[in-house]
Amino acid sequence: MKQTSITPELCRPLSPARTVFNYGMTTIAFLLSGLALLPLLAILLEILRQGVPGLKWEVLTNLPAPVGMEGVPNGFANAIVGTLIMVGIASLISIPVGILTAIYLAEFSQGKAIAQLIRFVVTVLSGVPSIVVGVFAYAVVVLTVKGFSALAGGFALSIIMLPIVILATEEALKLVPTSLRLASSALGASRFQTVFRVTIATALPGITTGVLLAVARASGETAPLLFTALFSQNWFEGLTSPTASLSVMIYNYASSAYAEQNKLAWSASVILVGIVLFVNIASRIVTSNRFKNR
Repeated sequence: MKQTSITPELCRPLSPARTVFNYGMTTIAFLLSGLALLPLLAILLEILRQGVPGLKWEVLTNLPAPVGMEGVPNGFANAIVGTLIMVGIASLISIPVGILTAIYLAEFSQGKAIAQLIRFVVTVLSGVPSIVVGVFAYAVVVLTVKGFSALAGGFALSIIMLPIVILATEEALKLVPTSLRLASSALGASRFQTVFRVTIATALPGITTGVLLAVARASGETAPLLFTALFSQNWFEGLTSPTASLSVMIYNYASSAYAEQNKLAWSASVILVGIVLFVNIASRIVTSNRFKNR
């Protein structure tokens, strides 16, 4: 068996100058990373400092009280319910459409010009400002039905979620090894059976991560809901009625002249950030499990 000789230069320690340079650059990288995290930490600390003292059970279970009334429970439960409903509507629209579109792009459109066109449109859509999406949904839905509604808000959020779901799902499908597809075909499976029983099953953790990130993005959007769902001080009254949401409530109450509404905006910010963080952490857990199972 032939022995490979080790070059002496590979075993020689680094020169003092190279060692100092290495440690210096590592220190700079850590300092810059910490500097990049400072804005996020400052925002989180300020939200927690201002919002946590106002978090009580009644805040999570009651409607907003009229300004100036004392001894009346004051909360934003309707905004939590409205946010969940509109994000749910957006998910029902964007997730099936997005996943099926990504399956077509990754599995069935090789060499077709229409696939390049779809990818270009999706990429452009992912960069469209959310306020433009809100204006579009206002023109398409609100003006058509002549009223603000949860359906209009869900439609606007689905447009924001759609490119995220498509791009993430397509990338997850492309990461599936070709050998798995060939093995499935060798066992007699049809192309559709291979796609839906092998490829999607293997890429499911990555698809789930993209869906969760899209949900987190939609949960914090304000501008589209201002043009579509507007706001309401009441409980959810139906899909065709104006609906409260946490992001719009924060926007309204943060600019209010009343101190009690300002405090409520901080408390709502804690809940909204908590929802977004929970969804992002869930996506990280799914991603980590995906790499552990490989």
